[in-house]
Amino acid sequence: MTQVAGAAPALLGVLYDFPQGDGGALFEDALQLGLETARRTFDRAVELVAVHARGLPAGTAHEMERSFEELAHAGVLAVCGPSISDNALVVQPLADRRGVPCINYSGGERTRGEWMFHYQVGSLQEEPVVLAAHLADQGLASVALAHDQSVVGRGYAEAFAEACAGRGVELVASAPVPPLADDLGPVVRRLRTADPAALCYLGLGVAARPLALGVHAEEWKVPVVANSALMFGYARKDWRQAWEGWVYVDTVSDANTERAALRDRSPRSAAGPIGVAAYDMGRLLGEALERADHLTRDGVRRGLESVKALPAASGSPGTTMGFGPWDHGALKGPYLVLRTWRDGRTVEYEDRP
Repeated sequence: MTQVAGAAPALLGVLYDFPQGDGGALFEDALQLGLETARRTFDRAVELVAVHARGLPAGTAHEMERSFEELAHAGVLAVCGPSISDNALVVQPLADRRGVPCINYSGGERTRGEWMFHYQVGSLQEEPVVLAAHLADQGLASVALAHDQSVVGRGYAEAFAEACAGRGVELVASAPVPPLADDLGPVVRRLRTADPAALCYLGLGVAARPLALGVHAEEWKVPVVANSALMFGYARKDWRQAWEGWVYVDTVSDANTERAALRDRSPRSAAGPIGVAAYDMGRLLGEALERADHLTRDGVRRGLESVKALPAASGSPGTTMGFGPWDHGALKGPYLVLRTWRDGRTVEYEDRP
């Protein structure tokens, strides 16, 4: 579609909630690729306005509030971000108050609101169910849990306890840990005394490394499962060895044909869950711009709510995405995928009882 000469660009905000090692290049390139994939009749250029904030847990809620207001004042039609549930919970009421459609890509479904949409890069509520079912399928009848002492960690822990009880897996010990912990040796020794058949970590991910180091120091040969926090391994190659053999929840599948098509166009975008998610969110926002009957924030919101059954690049084959007036969760179907770190690489988990 030819763009109208002299027309003002459509502005879309990108709200980062922690420092980006590449300045946001990977995310924004994939987002733009998704936007262009969806373009059919939309006749304006789309310009990204990025703001880099330092939100929770290392930063502050105030910085998230200030950064969101900066984007709102800039006149963006919609915002992509934030990525951490704690920060999405901060932004959600601001989005509703200001009438700015946002798509956060956290794991928290409670972040959703009238103007806050949610692309699930993991799920605080569903990941524990997947992990408990995996433990039961493997005949691991008891588990000890280390979880972040945070809103996210506590939410994960509550859901995991319920899921284990429903599947006959006994939760024999549980320990909250600081999200930014650097030594969890004492916690590991305390959990080990309960003699669990498996160990589980649930949280944002920083504490998963000292937990792994503690397990190795204790020479504790125990199966370990974890939530999507182990996606940190995509960015931190130096953390992968400590997680060798850990089974964790991811959102990319090697069998997804939409992801394969993205890989043909941009191998870097398709390499991990964040690039794939950015591409999908670009497609969703591009569809919203195409469908908006009025190029306003409300028009984009209603455009998003009209997207249905769009094949997703995330998840296992058959995963789709879309929204509705009371449905602000993007991904439908088998979007959570079990993977494991093996020899410094993430591979899709194959059931080996």
